[in-house]
Amino acid sequence: MSTGHSAPPRISVVICAFTDKRWEDVLAAVASVRAQRHPAHEIILSVDHNPELHGKLAAALPDVNVVRNKHPRGLSGGKNTGVELATGDVVAFLDDDAVAAPGWLAAFAAAYADPRVIGVGGRTLSLWPGAPSSAELRAEMESGRLLRIQTGDPHLHPDSAEAFTVTTGQRPRWFPEEFEWTVGGTYRGMLPGPVRNVLGGNASFLREAFDVAGGFSSDIGRTHAIDRPLGCEETEFCIRLGQHRPDTIQLFEPDAVIWHRVPAERTRFAYYRSRCYAEGLSKALVASLVGSQDGLSNERAHAFKTLPKGALRGVGDAARGDVGGLGRAAAITAGLGFTATGYLVGRRAVRRGA
Repeated sequence: MSTGHSAPPRISVVICAFTDKRWEDVLAAVASVRAQRHPAHEIILSVDHNPELHGKLAAALPDVNVVRNKHPRGLSGGKNTGVELATGDVVAFLDDDAVAAPGWLAAFAAAYADPRVIGVGGRTLSLWPGAPSSAELRAEMESGRLLRIQTGDPHLHPDSAEAFTVTTGQRPRWFPEEFEWTVGGTYRGMLPGPVRNVLGGNASFLREAFDVAGGFSSDIGRTHAIDRPLGCEETEFCIRLGQHRPDTIQLFEPDAVIWHRVPAERTRFAYYRSRCYAEGLSKALVASLVGSQDGLSNERAHAFKTLPKGALRGVGDAARGDVGGLGRAAAITAGLGFTATGYLVGRRAVRRGA
């Protein structure tokens, strides 16, 4: 299998939808893909066992391939349906409650110029409460304005009338950047370059990768039929892909930017606690499938290096007058404990079921 491209790759974009509560989010996500500098080869919108939503989206988006998830209910099944229909050289995934910066696909395409690269993930910025609504973002894009990150975009002139600067809202003062993965964002500690796995809401893979490693496991990850916020379907896939093709690499490319919406209920400590615990359960299942050495390598480094530094940073911030620093330090300690507890409970359940 060759992983290089002599010409820019054709990129199929897959978006998975499941509820009409995210109607404006989905329309904004599609609008952001239409506005890419590197045009998408196709947009596939996979609707998860919701015939009414499928019909409404198909009528509203005639230029999009709106399809029904033909696999078991859940995010993995929706992604697998999209992959099976994709005809591009690369398949990129965008969450239904996210919007992509104009250079998102161009950054992916540039990374695949390296023939060793089989998967690329990007940087996800959280849209906290107070950020522009999806309807507002869509209106800006449909008026011809390009979305720009707050700190600037090297591809857009800072004074360009065609740019709309996306403010990211208000992060809770207690919320640590090291745990931004709990709301789907890029977390402190992620470094550009080769990684074990990319984050699923802002990811891409060569289409051929799925022929080698298969699809996403429906036994792992989130489904709207289950309240617990499970995850890790992309982690298990990436590790499995790396085991099948150890001669390839997967990259974290921070120039591939998206914004992911964080609803108010996910800014509460109760959700944070539940998400950490669920991640531990999911990691136990991943480790049972791919081995604990590969399944926990990143997690060990994060727990023993990044998190202690983050807790100390929080205490230091408090000493300099930022009282939220103590909350962040406490949340880091608690988050690690919740995740570890979930992992131990999950491991015990896996052993009983073996």
